[in-house]
Amino acid sequence: MVDDLAEYGQPIGSLFPRPGSPDQWQQYRLSPEQLDFYRREGYLSGIRLLSEEQVEVLREELTPLFDPEHPGHELFHEYHSNESTNPNTVLFHALGAWRIAAAFHDLLWNPAFTMPASQLVEGPVRFWHDQLFCKPPRHGGVVAWHQDYSYWTRTQPMTHLTCFIALDDTDSENGCLRYVPGSHRWPLLPITGLAQDMDAIQTVLSDDQKAAFQPVPVMLKKGYASFHHPLLVHGSLASTSDRPRRATVINVFRDGVRSASDRSLLKGVPVIPVGAPVTGKFFPLLFDPSQLLAIDK
Repeated sequence: MVDDLAEYGQPIGSLFPRPGSPDQWQQYRLSPEQLDFYRREGYLSGIRLLSEEQVEVLREELTPLFDPEHPGHELFHEYHSNESTNPNTVLFHALGAWRIAAAFHDLLWNPAFTMPASQLVEGPVRFWHDQLFCKPPRHGGVVAWHQDYSYWTRTQPMTHLTCFIALDDTDSENGCLRYVPGSHRWPLLPITGLAQDMDAIQTVLSDDQKAAFQPVPVMLKKGYASFHHPLLVHGSLASTSDRPRRATVINVFRDGVRSASDRSLLKGVPVIPVGAPVTGKFFPLLFDPSQLLAIDK
């Protein structure tokens, strides 16, 4: 067993330097045009979050996490060596890397992430949970079409945000992320599965939604990210490439979200009573825009 890094509600290393002045923070701000695009389409892509060095450190920390015998394995909230039931199509999916590996822990406080996240949720950013989504070369499995919030209704209100960070170049051949633009204006859809049938979602769509179902591939260079709305329909096709497609995902919400469940929000996390704010060491506050005023004084 390794130390649970959830005990540290701040960065523990220097991989992601924190700006020392409000002016230095400005380099990470999204433009009005980018914010307008997100509001209109439900996503925003091509945002650089990581340097080459930072990508390499995260890759190095990721490799041992694939081993179910890793000494920190019990700290994962979920761990699926293969989310798919088909052994010939593999999708590694796990929640909780931030509790085990230092770089994944500190990534949550990366200013290149927290500043745009704060703009998109329009307020202070609190951590929800992280994910690893990794596809091996040649037989990487699908991530079926879904809306993230359909899995998160145990928290309310819906002020969530997802950030997908590529640790490899991603394209159509190795199973890049795909978005259905504008689908964030659709109502909440029933869950139809995460890693099996890509067409299952069609059974719950209206005729208008089917007509508007026009996915676009989101191709990212390593170190770049995309953000998307919690209702945006998205997924990824299988990988036929000889290259891996490794990615980490950070899910956050605007501070003030409350528990809507009398059960643990994540495996291994103490119950937060219904109606109580989601806070505590497992859900640290990552960034508050008002902090920039304090820096300036």
